Amino acid sequence: MSASPKRALIVIDVQNEYITGNLRIEYPDVGLSLPNIARAMDAARTAGIPVVVIQHLEAPDSPLFARGGEMAELHPDIARRPRDHHVEKNQASALAGTDLAAWLRDRQIDTLTVVGYMTHNCDLATTLEAHHLGWNVELLHDASGSLPYSNACGSVSAEEIHRVMTVVMHSSFAAVASTAQWLEALENGTALEPGDIPSSNQRAIAERQ
Repeated sequence: MSASPKRALIVIDVQNEYITGNLRIEYPDVGLSLPNIARAMDAARTAGIPVVVIQHLEAPDSPLFARGGEMAELHPDIARRPRDHHVEKNQASALAGTDLAAWLRDRQIDTLTVVGYMTHNCDLATTLEAHHLGWNVELLHDASGSLPYSNACGSVSAEEIHRVMTVVMHSSFAAVASTAQWLEALENGTALEPGDIPSSNQRAIAERQ
């Protein structure tokens, strides 16, 4: 990685649907993640880092993220803050079917800092696609969040989903860090480093012995 990364902050789907709607984020609590997303946006603006706000929109009659509906709107804390680019999407990855990749390439961005919702869906999809397209990725674990699932494969809590997804992403796809660690990296002009699969595996084996 570059010692002085050229970052863009990617603020994914911080919409009312996840705060007061039908897909309420449970872990970390939005009382923690939402202020951290705002802190990251403010810090990025101060540091001259481009801020890209992503908004997921579906058809007007959709039960979730219905275009024109209140729940699909950006949360006021996000909507009122300055942004350099706004991307509408209808797939999980913010890079799929949008102009985001070209916009980032035009500005010679080499590192994407991902915040927003959901850790295990749009954050994950964007992180994996960005990684495979050659970007370094950072994910702020306390500026993102998950909700619980139960389906034919079983049941998992929001905390379990968030914890597992962040551990997996840090194993090779992204440098997962707290907002405070990211702010320190900004101040120092340094990159956050991801883990790797072999050391992640060997550490887990050693810890259970």
